[in-house]
Amino acid sequence: MTPLFVDTAGWMACADAADAAHASCRKARDAAMHAGQVLVTTDYVVDETLTLLRLRLGVAAAEAWWRQVDGSPRVRWARIDASRFDRAVSLFFQYRDKGFSVTDCTSFTVMRELRIGKALTTDRHFRQMGFQVSPSRPVRGT
Repeated sequence: MTPLFVDTAGWMACADAADAAHASCRKARDAAMHAGQVLVTTDYVVDETLTLLRLRLGVAAAEAWWRQVDGSPRVRWARIDASRFDRAVSLFFQYRDKGFSVTDCTSFTVMRELRIGKALTTDRHFRQMGFQVSPSRPVRGT
């Protein structure tokens, strides 16, 4: 079964009931898990997610999310080592006409390396890079 990559926007939408994509992202995540898919994320994505959770929902929400994700056997971490980082920075500078962040580029690098074609996200950059996204309807342009 092909894993599903989870981006910061996907984690945030699932965690924050006020997010416009909350219901659709939770439904997509739950469907993937019900189908037996493993969720793949990176340490860079987790860094962004923890920071945003703390800013938007408070440190208790960030801690609760961390415990759930860090302890889950269904979540696999792809760490960004020096080689992945170098490839990501190359992508970052290659696509000058896009608004990709370095974290986006680390995610793209991991997805390509692990042959993951789909991400749980509302970030349009994943579509721009040629990946499928779930939920299928874009909600925001971050």
